[in-house]
Amino acid sequence: MRFFIVLAQILSTVFRPTYYPMIGFIILMNATYLTLLPWSFKLAILAMVYVFTIALPAGTIYIYRRIQKWSRHELRHQQKRWVPYIVYLICYIACMQLMMALRLPRFMINIIAVSALIQCSCILINMKWKISTHSAGSGGVIGALLAYSTIFSFNPVWWLCLAIFVSGLVMTSRMLLRQHSLWQVLSGTAVGILCGYYGIILI
Repeated sequence: MRFFIVLAQILSTVFRPTYYPMIGFIILMNATYLTLLPWSFKLAILAMVYVFTIALPAGTIYIYRRIQKWSRHELRHQQKRWVPYIVYLICYIACMQLMMALRLPRFMINIIAVSALIQCSCILINMKWKISTHSAGSGGVIGALLAYSTIFSFNPVWWLCLAIFVSGLVMTSRMLLRQHSLWQVLSGTAVGILCGYYGIILI
């Protein structure tokens, strides 16, 4: 049993909700015509996404936590979870503004927009009922894959199978760690799929 708990902790760390914009860009660059672009361009885009969706918000939250003298676990309290949510949303908006200034294609900007949409949805739902943001993030990848396969007319089967498999692992890990119930992870996944699909199609 100890092995499965450790494995669940690793999966929860590796597949954090904040990593999914990066994962989305990696999939997009390997499943669409973006594979034809030079590596220098793709690496520059990935570096920008990494800075604004992972490094900058994580660094900002760490500094804020040190100033407030909060432990890492204190940020999990409902009344304090607003801080990371707001920081990430600001960083996502800044990333989208930079991408628009660089005149990048809208379908690339939409990955960040969908991530922000999922964050906002989870914020609103968590005000009344706890939902799994890990599951919402993994569900967002599934929904976005379905949307991009429609837009670019490519066969998403293998990527979709991988995304669904990872989503199942993430949901199971959150329940094993007693962070969420079955309904909370299923609801999170459903929210992610809906936001991922309709966010890409309609935005």
